[in-house]
Amino acid sequence: MPARVESLDARRKTRPTAALPEPSRALALRPLRAVPPAPPQRASATLRGLLREVGGELWKQFTPDVVGAIDAEVAARLTRVPIQPNEYGYDPWGMHFDAVRRALVVTTLLYRYYFRAETFGMEHVPDGPVLLISNHAGQVALDAAMIGTAMVLEREPPRIVRGMGEYWLPTVPFVNLLMSRAGSVVGTPKNCTDLLRNQEAVIAFPEGVRGMNKLFSERYQLQRFGTGFMRLALATKTPIVPVAVVGSEEQAPAIANFTQLGRLLGMPAFPITLTFPWLGPLGLLPLPAKYRIHFGKPMRFEGDPDDEDAVIARKVQRVVLTIQEMLDRGVRERAGIFF
Repeated sequence: MPARVESLDARRKTRPTAALPEPSRALALRPLRAVPPAPPQRASATLRGLLREVGGELWKQFTPDVVGAIDAEVAARLTRVPIQPNEYGYDPWGMHFDAVRRALVVTTLLYRYYFRAETFGMEHVPDGPVLLISNHAGQVALDAAMIGTAMVLEREPPRIVRGMGEYWLPTVPFVNLLMSRAGSVVGTPKNCTDLLRNQEAVIAFPEGVRGMNKLFSERYQLQRFGTGFMRLALATKTPIVPVAVVGSEEQAPAIANFTQLGRLLGMPAFPITLTFPWLGPLGLLPLPAKYRIHFGKPMRFEGDPDDEDAVIARKVQRVVLTIQEMLDRGVRERAGIFF
């Protein structure tokens, strides 16, 4: 199966790398550049063999010694986070550091042993308030979890990333409590503004469900961005760090999306992912695509946050083009999807 996916990319035409267009030039998104042919893969690199190999490696880490060591590492790093909780371990938005620590133990296992994540450009993330703006894919928000894990494990000093959740998530039983305890909030402008004024690092995915539930044929092609994040950046004078996640677009390839059925069930979409009977009817087990997370240089914007939509959209498009360029380069330079 990996060879089949690589062959689909290889049939696309390659174009030379172009300089980032100026805002006044054409703003249409460019198609994905071709991925170079993957090197010969070992015999175990079938989907079934790969899942067995990577899943087995992950399972081997679930021992008291390894989990205990990760727990101690995460706990030590959380003591160095610039924003500290109150005497009961909570912050003003309901985040609890013990809940964050427990969540990070699980995501660290996934980060290191299942997705085998690599991070580039972490030095670009500044201290103080910052908006991390990223592409979004993979049917579930594992990309957000991996970015947040990287910010704790790889950055000095570590930082907790505050997620902006979709409005419908708190309607799911238990999810609202898990969201707040782990540091996420509902993505309202007030919540985001208050967090930034509290010197927090906030992550947002302006593609929303349009990106998360895109079809496999649309992988690494950014969908329409909302403009709210730019108005917030202007209002709070917050730098934007563009983030490009390579790997999430292959973790759960969607072959169809039954939007109407999703709405009947109270969800924004109902994707059908490429799967096998042993993976479950909806492919709930993600494929172990290798994550490569690229952080770009901060982008700073000036202007009136209440400007007309067309003015704000031109600023947004500069962020879109930057992330698309980072994605194109990241896909082009990787050796393969799973390695």
